[in-house]
Amino acid sequence: MAAHLGAHEVMEMHEVMNNAINCLNQFQLYRSFAKDPQLQQIMDRQLQFAINEYNAMVNMAQQKGGGQAVPYRSPKQITPVYGLDNPGTQAPNMSVHQMDDRDVASGMLSSHKSSALFKMIAALECADPQLRSMLQQGAVNCSEQAYEIWQYMNQKGYYQVPTMKEMTTNTVMNSYQQAGNMGRMPASQQDSMLGYNQPQADTLNHMAGQHQTGAMERTRGQHQTGAASYLSQQQGGAIMASQHQSGSMQTAGQHQTGSANAASGQHQSASMTASLSNQQAGGTPDSASRQRSDEESMPAEPGFPQ
Repeated sequence: MAAHLGAHEVMEMHEVMNNAINCLNQFQLYRSFAKDPQLQQIMDRQLQFAINEYNAMVNMAQQKGGGQAVPYRSPKQITPVYGLDNPGTQAPNMSVHQMDDRDVASGMLSSHKSSALFKMIAALECADPQLRSMLQQGAVNCSEQAYEIWQYMNQKGYYQVPTMKEMTTNTVMNSYQQAGNMGRMPASQQDSMLGYNQPQADTLNHMAGQHQTGAMERTRGQHQTGAASYLSQQQGGAIMASQHQSGSMQTAGQHQTGSANAASGQHQSASMTASLSNQQAGGTPDSASRQRSDEESMPAEPGFPQ
C-alpha cells in the first residue's frame, strides 16, 4: 500500500502540530494573567479557534475526514495609531507575579507570528492539494489573529508605531515607478531613459572613430617595423652564409695544398732513397773485384803449395 503522504509532508506536519500544541499550552498559561476583559475575550475566542484548527489538522493527517480549513474572522477593525507618545520602558520580569496585560498580549502576538511561518513553510513543501490548502489557510488565520491582538496593543499604547519625516517617506516611496509593457520600447524612450541625445551620440561616435584610426596606425607601424627587422635579419643570415662558404672554400684550398705538398715531399724522399740504394748496390762489386786483384798480386808464402 502506497503512502498517502510524502516524507517532507510528514515531517512538516510534525513540526506544525508540535508548534500548535505549544501555542495552546502557552495560551492556557497566559489566560490566568489577563486582567482586561477585552483581552480576555480575544484570548478565549482565539484559543477555541486554535483548538478546532488543530483537531482538523489531525483528522487530515490521519485521513479521518473533517479536514476543511476555516478562515478566522476578526469581529472588528480598529484604525491604527501612528507615532510615538511617551513610550514606556521595557525590561524582563523578575517574577511571575509581575506579568500584566501587555506581557500577555505580546506573548500571544509572538506565538501567532511563529505559527504563521511554520504553516507557510510547510505548505511550500506539500504535494497533497488538500493538505496544502489547509496549511495555507492556517498561515493566513495566524496572521489575522496576530493583527487582531496587535490592534488591541496599539489601541492601548503597548505597541506604538514610529514614523519618519514626511519628506523622507515620500522620497523613498516615490522613487518607485510602474513597470512598462513587455513589448519593445521605442528608441526615443530608450535614449531618454539612458540619458543620451544626438550630440552626445555624435561625440561618442567621433571618439570611437579616432580610437579605431589610432589603433590601425599603430598596428600598421608595428607591422612595417617588424617586416623591416625580419628583412634585416634575413640579409644578415645571407652574409653569414656567404662568409661560411668562403671560409669553407679557403679551408678546402689549404687542405688540398697541404695534401699536394705532403705527396710531393713523400715522392721526393722516396726517389732519393731509391737513388742512394742503387749507388750503394753499385759500389759493392767494385770493392770485391779490387780485393781479389790485390790478393792475386801478393806473393805466396813458402811451404804452402799454390
